[in-house]
Amino acid sequence: MYKIILLIDISEEYGKNLLTGITKYSKEFGPWVFCKMPLHYREDTSMDKLIKFAQEWGADGIIAHIYNNSEIGKLKKLNIPVIAEDFKERFAEIPNITGGYFETGHLGAKYFINKGYKNFAFYGFKDIVWSRERAEGFENCIKKHGGNVHFFETNKIESQELWYYKPSALSKWLTSLPKPIAIMACDDERGRYVAEACKHSNIKIPEEVAVLGVDNDILTCNLSDPPLSSISLDTEQGGYEAAYLMHLLISNPTQKPYDIIVKPITVHTRHSTDICATTDEQIAKALLFIHQNIENNINVTDVLKKVSISRRALEKRFMDVTGSAVYKYICSLRIQKFTDKLLASKKPINEVAFESGFNDNKNLSRLFKQIYGCTPLQYRKEKSK
Repeated sequence: MYKIILLIDISEEYGKNLLTGITKYSKEFGPWVFCKMPLHYREDTSMDKLIKFAQEWGADGIIAHIYNNSEIGKLKKLNIPVIAEDFKERFAEIPNITGGYFETGHLGAKYFINKGYKNFAFYGFKDIVWSRERAEGFENCIKKHGGNVHFFETNKIESQELWYYKPSALSKWLTSLPKPIAIMACDDERGRYVAEACKHSNIKIPEEVAVLGVDNDILTCNLSDPPLSSISLDTEQGGYEAAYLMHLLISNPTQKPYDIIVKPITVHTRHSTDICATTDEQIAKALLFIHQNIENNINVTDVLKKVSISRRALEKRFMDVTGSAVYKYICSLRIQKFTDKLLASKKPINEVAFESGFNDNKNLSRLFKQIYGCTPLQYRKEKSK
């Protein structure tokens, strides 16, 4: 029975999902005994407390969210496996639980490009690897499509003061940006800051500024006003793979360590990005109506009642903005909303379908299979592995 020290921040969804994956592996291949250490052990001036406890307890391994500094050498002297979350920078001496950060930024950029945006921005940190590489991936994709990115990057994590509710450098920057603009934040908390700063500056979301976060922390996303769209990460699988690596390192001391890569999964669209970019007032009205009523079984006739142009003009101008016919856009959006709910809930599929505005399960399955190549049930099983 292995004794594993866990020093992981579970105040946010990322840490909770990581622990879920670790404990899932231990139940399958353990049992393991865990000691979940308080975070003040990380904030202490040295590693001495952690090391002393590990020695006294007889720990077999450590999985920790720790600083990458000169103190890390002390952990190596314990002669037990240590796997670390790359809190600010990746570790060279020990394996990392890190991320496909560049890939995540690329996914965010493609999402906005497909929505028709021409102006782009990124908000994050220069000196933290997960923010810096997400920014690089975002900019790389935008530049390949002939665009440029406006940056607002700080050198440190902000203090706990509620500065984003007041006039700030962030609100001034947001006011200065061309509109409409798509902004990717390095994580959900920073995305929420953008939303609050926009509100203070009377900037409309998503009509003028669309905001996308990372982590899909449900609580943080729904605390945002409007609710924040976000990129979900395969963190639970990352935790499972980290536990597998720990098992290998303990059972075979000659095992060569390697990094665990937490990959992005998909964008979960909420109100902060749920319309396409356009300066066409009539199409903007149509899009707003569609997104606000997508679960009410609306059709093209309903949309026509909200605009002051003919059906022919609506279809042509809508196609110019979105690249899709109105009917197809409604169907695709409804499938998208259904898919998000499908993955976020364990409810029966027919119940999720009804909540998403589908009254005909056969039609839903047909449309879903055209897009994803499988049934909703198969899709849910595959994504939950």
